[in-house]
Amino acid sequence: MKMRRLAAGLAAAALGATVVATAASPALADEPRPAIADGPSLDPDFGGGHTSLQFDANPEPAWRGRPITLEGKLSVQCDEDYISGFVSVHHADYCKDTERWHRLGWKRIVILFQPDGSGKWEYVDTIRTSRKGYFHTKVPARTSGTWRAVFEGAKWLAPSEGTDWVKVIGHRR
Repeated sequence: MKMRRLAAGLAAAALGATVVATAASPALADEPRPAIADGPSLDPDFGGGHTSLQFDANPEPAWRGRPITLEGKLSVQCDEDYISGFVSVHHADYCKDTERWHRLGWKRIVILFQPDGSGKWEYVDTIRTSRKGYFHTKVPARTSGTWRAVFEGAKWLAPSEGTDWVKVIGHRR
């Protein structure tokens, strides 16, 4: 295990990253890590950070053909050890001592739409959070329905999502 940590640190250093090797607890070193072949595990025993995605679609109601603004923020709960493992890269996401939730930058958010009366979600766009964890995009209002923003999770981060229903008013052309 020590050789793997040393190899990871040397590889990162060769790429120009500054690394710090930390051993949080000798007991943690032998714990199995969750499988992440297809993203984070949805297992209730998942050891990653708990995320929160706050999402809003506005205006409500929206006029047909006018833009709807989809915006929100993605955060991780600070009392969770969401950067697990033994190698931590400086300037990576970390919680300050005074934070309860830390906003996550540069994470991918998938935007979906489900028109009223339909049982299917339609893909709309994939966007990234800003450096400070906020995201926004504008889409034209077509019909009433539910907008959904999904963070699919990442290594050591649990998935989360938010929804908002918007009524669209105005004449169909």
